[in-house]
Amino acid sequence: MQGYVRLMDGVARACGVLAAWALLLACLISAGNATLRYTFSLGSNAWLEAQWYLFGLAVFAGAPLLLRLNEHVRVDVVYGGRSPRTKAWIDLLGLALVLLPVCVVTAWMAWPFAVESYLQQEHSPSAGGLLRWPIKAAIPAGFALLALQGLAELFKRVAFLRGDTAAARVDYERPLQ
Repeated sequence: MQGYVRLMDGVARACGVLAAWALLLACLISAGNATLRYTFSLGSNAWLEAQWYLFGLAVFAGAPLLLRLNEHVRVDVVYGGRSPRTKAWIDLLGLALVLLPVCVVTAWMAWPFAVESYLQQEHSPSAGGLLRWPIKAAIPAGFALLALQGLAELFKRVAFLRGDTAAARVDYERPLQ
């Protein structure tokens, strides 16, 4: 269990780095597109699509790290102000009954969608657009990575509930309103 948790935490960190670089690149492309469009009246559908591909990659790659860092969205009414043990139980039930099933079903259902796009070498309908299968493949891959990190987080909560208080971060800082 601990080996799996360490492996997945490392994968989540690597995915977070990938997400950060994808966001930076998307911003640079966006700035370049705007500069070219307004300065020289030049534009490219491929560069516009590259921006949203990179943003999609950042979302799917960044999600496992956000889960690992305990920075994901919560329902404060249910979670806030509870004891660490109660928070660990809420996390465990949420991971087991909501996150993992949703991720597994979504990845499973999105896989044929991505494979079909790859086999057809689907392109964007826009003139000069990009291949569509890479971003479609990011859907099942992203949900699979999130499920794998979710399983690691579930293991951490189980260890926490068994007495290893250093196993899981159950502290949560409510966002500023």
